[in-house]
Order: sequence, then structure tokens, then C-alpha cells
Amino acid sequence: MSEHTAHFEIPDRYRYAVIPHIMVDDAAAAIDFYQRAFGAREDFRIDAPGGGIMHAEITIGRSTLMLGDSSVDEAEAGSFAAPASLGGGTSVTLHVFVPDVDGLAERAEAAGAEILQPPKDMFHGDRTVILKDPSGHMWVFLTHIEEVSEEELRRRLTAAG
Repeated sequence: MSEHTAHFEIPDRYRYAVIPHIMVDDAAAAIDFYQRAFGAREDFRIDAPGGGIMHAEITIGRSTLMLGDSSVDEAEAGSFAAPASLGGGTSVTLHVFVPDVDGLAERAEAAGAEILQPPKDMFHGDRTVILKDPSGHMWVFLTHIEEVSEEELRRRLTAAG
């Protein structure tokens, strides 16, 4: 762990969350990237009859992520799209708490992630990095470093102006 990470638990409100299901243009390559960059574990995959991955699940830390190829017939029928088909934008950012955000940022950048905001301590009590993966998905990885009351949070926001 880096000097900036402490041994705080993930806040209870974030321990059980909605499970995101993202679409990518090359699910096999995305899974490989997530393994190298984020230390993901592939739990299982279902290949599509015509090629590609219909559905896969990976675990990053204690978080589950579902993904699949946007080009498989089943995905196209449901109008699922990968960020590249949306002009490179996305309407979703994925947040994951990890024990060492600095180490993850280094590993992710070495694997090909674009760091949009280097790790830094934030007003809300988390050390945070923001990055974009090669598939175009936005990620915020956080290490919880302090408890911040709602009153203190508002004070910090006001002071930041």
C-alpha cells in the first residue's frame, strides 16, 4: 500500500451495489485488459453462437461486473451499444473501492488505461483516480482514507468555493 492509503473499510452504503453490465467491441480483449490493469478475475463466460462473447462476469476487488460484445445478435436486438458507437462518450462511470488506489493506477496505466485524474485525496474522504479504459468506459477507483460527516463535507465544499 502507498503512504496515502490507510486501513479504512469501504463505507457500508457502498458494500452492496447495483451490478453494472457493460457492452464493449471486443469482450475478450476487455477481459484481458481488466485482468492486467485492475487485477480482475474472470468468473465465467458464455460464447455467442456466431462468435464473440454473449455474456461474461468478472470480479474486481469485491465488485462484480457483467460484460459482453455489443456485436452479438442478442445484444444488437436489445440495442446495447459500446462507447465507440456513441462517438466515444458514455453516460456511465463505474466506481470501485480498492485497498490501494495508487498501485491500481500505476498498473492500469501500464496496461493501457488513460489517466484522466491522477490519484489524489478528495474532500469526500477518498483517495481517487479517474481513468478511461481502452474500450472507452470511465472508471473511478477509490481508497477510503477518512470518515467525513455530512456537516464537514458541506464545509469543505463551501471552502473549495
